[in-house]
Amino acid sequence: MGHTATAQAGSGGLTATEHRLANGLRVVLSEDHLTPVAAVCLWYDVGSRHEVKGRTGLAHLFEHLMFQGSAQVAGNGHFELVQGAGGSLNGTTSFERTNYFETMPTHQLELALWLEADRMGSLLAALDEESMENQRDVVKNERRQRYDNVPYGTAFERLTALSYPEGHPYHHTPIGSMADLDAATLDDARAFFRTNYAPNNAVLSVVGDIDPERTLAWIEKYFGSIPSHDGKQPPRDGSLPDVIGEELREEIHEEVPARALMAAYRLPHDGTRECDAADLALTVLGGGESSRLHNRLVRRDRTAVAAGFGLLRLAGAPSLGWLDVKTSGGVEVPQIEAAVDEELARLAAEGPTAEEMERAQAQLEREWLDRLGTVAGRADELCRFAVLFGDPQLALSAVDRVLDITADEVRAVAAARLRPDNRAVLVYEPLTAEDTAEAADQDDTDDQEGADQ
Repeated sequence: MGHTATAQAGSGGLTATEHRLANGLRVVLSEDHLTPVAAVCLWYDVGSRHEVKGRTGLAHLFEHLMFQGSAQVAGNGHFELVQGAGGSLNGTTSFERTNYFETMPTHQLELALWLEADRMGSLLAALDEESMENQRDVVKNERRQRYDNVPYGTAFERLTALSYPEGHPYHHTPIGSMADLDAATLDDARAFFRTNYAPNNAVLSVVGDIDPERTLAWIEKYFGSIPSHDGKQPPRDGSLPDVIGEELREEIHEEVPARALMAAYRLPHDGTRECDAADLALTVLGGGESSRLHNRLVRRDRTAVAAGFGLLRLAGAPSLGWLDVKTSGGVEVPQIEAAVDEELARLAAEGPTAEEMERAQAQLEREWLDRLGTVAGRADELCRFAVLFGDPQLALSAVDRVLDITADEVRAVAAARLRPDNRAVLVYEPLTAEDTAEAADQDDTDDQEGADQ
């Protein structure tokens, strides 16, 4: 086992040590003896950006399959064993990674490590057509509940498709399409696992009330014999011009409770100073009730019931600034859009005030420290910086980098990126009573034609 330890680093005296097994598994440990719990987090370097056309959604589908049993743990046993030991667990999929995590009482840490190793090393022993069909249906139902059958549910998918051109690795969202989910075969799933769920494609972090030597011994015992795999191809290039070059626009008429203006702006890659400046710019504009857009649209003009602007950080492609405004009463979207553009132009011209800068930095600092302050949040951040940027230690100094950004850098990124020719826009218009009646008439006509046949 290779071993790299670091001196005192980062925020609040937090430290982390790095290790590597002979099979390539990277391990990051961080001691925290404040509470008798330990977090286990495992990031696999595979997300929807690694998928190919016709097989979208496979990364997310496999996240579900990882809870369907392995060689030593049948069926729902992973959940049952962790929860029976007083722990909690879950998994998530994004464009850039798939992660699995448990928070356990300290004396149950070995159980969590054994469970993660068992499914990394032996999931294929339990993967069959029955589990494949079961989880395919679960994912399709999740898509219905989160995307297809809720107000504004398709906004993320639509804006992503507009923001990243056809053929771009981020053009589709992790949920995948119904057609591709139906097309996925058991052989597809097996090949996906062999390629991506190997120790040399993963980072394991353990944070909390741990004995590092004993923890490393357990990791070597359970993960050390799992073979590496060298067949993975790198993700396709996600680079794009800094600015889209035109406004892309789509209007949707659906059963939604209010008109809405949503937009995605192309912003700098995560891991850069410019991305941190963009995060501060969006916080000034739309980060909470003290933000400019909330004060202008909700409090002063009363043209909106909600106004937010947040950052979707992405490392392998331009990040997205995410604007979301829900109108009040009969307010028309052009009125909202004009006010938004005024506020964006004002920030680009004048920059944030000293008070706004202090408040935005304090807000982001609190959010970072909240994540680092819990064992689960710190474990996740250590994995994130290891997988996406090659250095888990960067997680411990992220707060300092945000606090080092200047007001002029915030103004500059706003001027360069928060422009009408650098956004994809969605306008939601509620269906009118007349629209609903026409749709009902069309349904009746379709039913009658079917009966006549």
